[in-house]
Amino acid sequence: MNLVFIHQNMPGQFHHVIGALAATGAHRIVCIGRPTDFAAPGIGRITYQPPDAARLSGHPFLRPAEAAVMCGQQVAYFLDRLARNGFRPDLVVAHPGWGESLYVKDVYADVPLLHYCEFYYRSHGADTNFDPADQQDLTADSGTRTRNAHLLLALDACDWGISPTQWQKRLHPPGFQSRISVVFDGVDAAVAKPDLSATFTLPDGRVLAAGDEVVTYAARNLEPHRGFPSFMRAVPVILRRRPGAQVVVAGGDDVSYGRPPPSGGTWRAALLSELDVDPSRVHFVGHLPYERYLRLLQVSAAHVYLTVPFVLSWSMIEAMAAGCLVIGSATPPVQEVIEDGRNGWLVDFFAPGAIAERVADALANGRAATKLREAARATVLARYALAVCLPRQIAVMQDVAAGRRPD
Repeated sequence: MNLVFIHQNMPGQFHHVIGALAATGAHRIVCIGRPTDFAAPGIGRITYQPPDAARLSGHPFLRPAEAAVMCGQQVAYFLDRLARNGFRPDLVVAHPGWGESLYVKDVYADVPLLHYCEFYYRSHGADTNFDPADQQDLTADSGTRTRNAHLLLALDACDWGISPTQWQKRLHPPGFQSRISVVFDGVDAAVAKPDLSATFTLPDGRVLAAGDEVVTYAARNLEPHRGFPSFMRAVPVILRRRPGAQVVVAGGDDVSYGRPPPSGGTWRAALLSELDVDPSRVHFVGHLPYERYLRLLQVSAAHVYLTVPFVLSWSMIEAMAAGCLVIGSATPPVQEVIEDGRNGWLVDFFAPGAIAERVADALANGRAATKLREAARATVLARYALAVCLPRQIAVMQDVAAGRRPD
């Protein structure tokens, strides 16, 4: 097939499927995105510059839509050039979140368009207004609704969609859900796997090993969307309950989602100023190279994953694949994967005491933890591993390209 992939942060969620298709040598692939280091062998690359925020004007609610239009126009011009040079794709696969695919059908009207339907904004029922202490007013709710303007246009234009979880699919308007398949992105369970010989060296030189009382937390950035305040408020209790425990926190200090602390600075600094924690037992290791991050998961005795109702992180599935006992928030995307007491434990997102209690139980009850760890990995192998997800993704692509309705 001739294939075009479009993603502002290429390859994004298409990393594995592009690699698998390219490895066959049977497809011509063109990737369109913003400047990136992604340069897989044998793949054509087209890059474009994001719009200058200073050029955006008009009502603040419409600025995301205006930026999306600018992105869509740039990509359409590149596609038009490809078309004039005789390149006709059998399928275009795109993430519509930033508008790049808005005008695909104006260039290739008869070419099937498959969208990665990651998130549809809701003022209630998802991340916004989830925290009782952080409620939006009517103006902000109206802005949240308006953020869907270009996503609605994208849904109308595409022939089919893929969402990684059932919950993320259900965020989309009911009239479009019948054209969305649920297929997770997939994690490489042959790489993310248990290793009883694994060790992890702390910044001060101490070495942690599988079997030690290691409590882990990992997120792209340390922020409320991923439950960082609740986790940190649980830490002093964990340290008191388990004198031999070491806590390792991986993640950066930027803000990926939501807002910075009201007083400025970082959420890490804000929480450390609030709490009394022993720096010799709580270790912030920043962003880790993937191999080192996996070693951290492999030595973990209790891994805490918290999220507001939002996009499910790959990190939770990777932790389960690595054999972690995951203490996860009882929020919809997590509840779709973790069944409390069977393949992990669920806790109230807003309850540091309950989080600490579950972590302490995990550290104290190795036999029960072993069964949960094994069940967690079995869940990944059955539903979320690349070996399962990649064939399903490719099957959806083949069906859409052929004009068939995917199973």
